[in-house]
Amino acid sequence: MALSNSQYDNLMHTYEKRRSDNEYRLRRRYEEAYSAIPKLREIDDAISSLSVERGRQLLDGDGSALSSLKSDIQKLLSKKYALLRENHFPEGYLEMHYVCGDCQDTGYIGDRKCHCLEKAIINLLYEQSNLNNVLASENFSTFSLDYYSPGHIDPKTGRSSRDAIEAALKACHDFVDNFASGSDNLLLYGDIGVGKTFLSHCIAKELLEKSYSVIYFSASRLFEFLAKDIFGKKDPSKEDAHSHIYNCDLLIVDDLGSELPNTFTVSQFFMVLNERILRRKPMIMSTNLTLEKIKGLYSERIFSRISSSFTMLRLTGDDIRIQKKLLSLGGTNDGTP
Repeated sequence: MALSNSQYDNLMHTYEKRRSDNEYRLRRRYEEAYSAIPKLREIDDAISSLSVERGRQLLDGDGSALSSLKSDIQKLLSKKYALLRENHFPEGYLEMHYVCGDCQDTGYIGDRKCHCLEKAIINLLYEQSNLNNVLASENFSTFSLDYYSPGHIDPKTGRSSRDAIEAALKACHDFVDNFASGSDNLLLYGDIGVGKTFLSHCIAKELLEKSYSVIYFSASRLFEFLAKDIFGKKDPSKEDAHSHIYNCDLLIVDDLGSELPNTFTVSQFFMVLNERILRRKPMIMSTNLTLEKIKGLYSERIFSRISSSFTMLRLTGDDIRIQKKLLSLGGTNDGTP
C-alpha cells in the first residue's frame, strides 16, 4: 500500500470514530425506544438474565441449555419486534447501523481490505496527487491520435508525429503494466502542446486507481514547495515535504525549465533526481526543452543522471490547443492545423 504510516493511522482513526459514533447513536435510539415503550426494557433485561442462567446450566453440564436458550430468546425477540412495529418504529431501529455493512466499519473483511477502505485510500491519494480534477478528462480513454499527422516529419529523427506518439503511447502503457515489477523513468520532451502533460496524466490516473501514491508538480511549484519546507517554519507533527517527494511511488515533474533556474533549484533538482534513482522510485518528467538545452541549463551531473536513467520520448507536431481552436472556428481535423 502506498500510504505513509501517519496517513494510514489517520484513516484508521476515521474508522474508529465511525464505530464510536455508531454505538452512540444506537444508545440514543435505545433510550428513545425505552422511553416510548417501557416494556422493551423488561424484555431486554429478561434476555440478559436468561443468557446468564442458561450459561450457568451449560457449565454445569446441561447439554440442552443451549437449544432451549435459543428458543426462549427467539420468543422474547419476537415480542420485542412486535412492540416496535405496533409503536411505528422502523424495522432494524434497535440494530447497529453501519456506514459500510460489509466490513461493519472496520475497514477490513477478515485480513482483506474492504472496498470502502480501498476507495478511501484512492480518494486520499488523489487528493495528495494535486491531480484531483484534471484526470476525469485527461486519461487513456480520452486520448486521441487524431491530432498527430503522419505527414509532419521530425527533421531530427525522420519520424512522423504519428509514429512518435504511437511509440510514446505504447511506452506509457508498458510503464503502467510493469509498474509493480519496476518501471523505468520517463522523459517526455519536444514541441509545445503535443500531449506530454496529457500522457503523464494518463499514467497517473491508472496508477492512482491501483492505489499507488502519485504526486504531481509543475517544476516551478515543486521548487517553491521544497523551498518552503527548507526555509519555512517547521511543524514537528508533520512529515517533511522532502520525505513525500522522495518516497511517493511516482513523482511527476511537469514543464521542466519553466522555473527560474538558480543555484537552489539546480541543487534541489539534483537531490530529488538522485535520491529517487537510488531508492528505485520512478519519475516522469516533461519539458519543452531540447536535450541540449537541458544539459546547458542544469549541470553535467544532472544530464548524466537523466541520460543514463530515463527512457527519452521525443514528441513532435502541431500545437493541439491551436488545432482545437481552429476546429472550433470551423476548420477541419485532418491531422494538421
